[in-house]
Amino acid sequence: MMKHAPRHPSDRRHRSVGWVARGLAVSMLVVLLGTLAGAGAADASASGEARAPKSQRVLVGRWAHYDVVAYQEGTIKTLIISYGFNDFSEKKGRIIDSASFCFSEQRTNQPIQTTLSDVATQAIKPPSTPVVVDRVKGRLRVSRPATPTPVGIRLEHPAVDPLPTDPQDPRVVDDDGDGKPGVTVKIRVSDSLTGELYIARREIFAWQAVLENRNRLEGVVTDHSEQLVLGASDPIFTTSGGHWVQHPDLRKSPVILRRVGSNWDCRRLAAERAALFPPTPEVDW
Repeated sequence: MMKHAPRHPSDRRHRSVGWVARGLAVSMLVVLLGTLAGAGAADASASGEARAPKSQRVLVGRWAHYDVVAYQEGTIKTLIISYGFNDFSEKKGRIIDSASFCFSEQRTNQPIQTTLSDVATQAIKPPSTPVVVDRVKGRLRVSRPATPTPVGIRLEHPAVDPLPTDPQDPRVVDDDGDGKPGVTVKIRVSDSLTGELYIARREIFAWQAVLENRNRLEGVVTDHSEQLVLGASDPIFTTSGGHWVQHPDLRKSPVILRRVGSNWDCRRLAAERAALFPPTPEVDW
């Protein structure tokens, strides 16, 4: 899955000042503090702003993202491994996920190599969305819903517009800027047989993960993405670009998030990938 966001302003925080007075004497200082407390509470009420539960606010910050999606098309078995970031922020009492992607890897059971440029991977820009946060067996669980995201094509209503079947559809765009339609997948069968496949996709993926500790989330990805083959450098390569179906065993499609600093970027993620995540998996079924 070639998967992989605008920033959200932080909410204003209002704190009420409480004062418990014992005894009969009330000083002017207590009166003053009580007045300020009432004003603060009134402002918070007037703003209508809410806070997410403290247990959920632990999520706020930048997390490095690793996920694997296992696909199968006929006898061709493929793993798409994606890397990027999830930025969690708090807005109006909810936790918002803003996702971005950096780079990806692909593995297959065939004597063939396929690669996608970092530019193409980064062209996948899911819209920010609230996540669902609950508890399972005492642990915090985060569920990110699917946010259908077109890449290599523009759709007025990304969630419901049918993916065109015509490669000449005027909505097709060159999202990786290489002068070819859609995004380009490079293919290498042997030294003498290489080429390119041009595709457009609607990325439809969701994930659910449990907070294993303060700095690590682990779970699984579900994917229902759609793909349109726009063309190829050689017609022989168009046979490898059909609709892939995710393997039903979701244990083969894990997601891991690791908390990182707010200044992390794609270059640092690439440099420290081995320290954060498991080795790149291979097709094992």
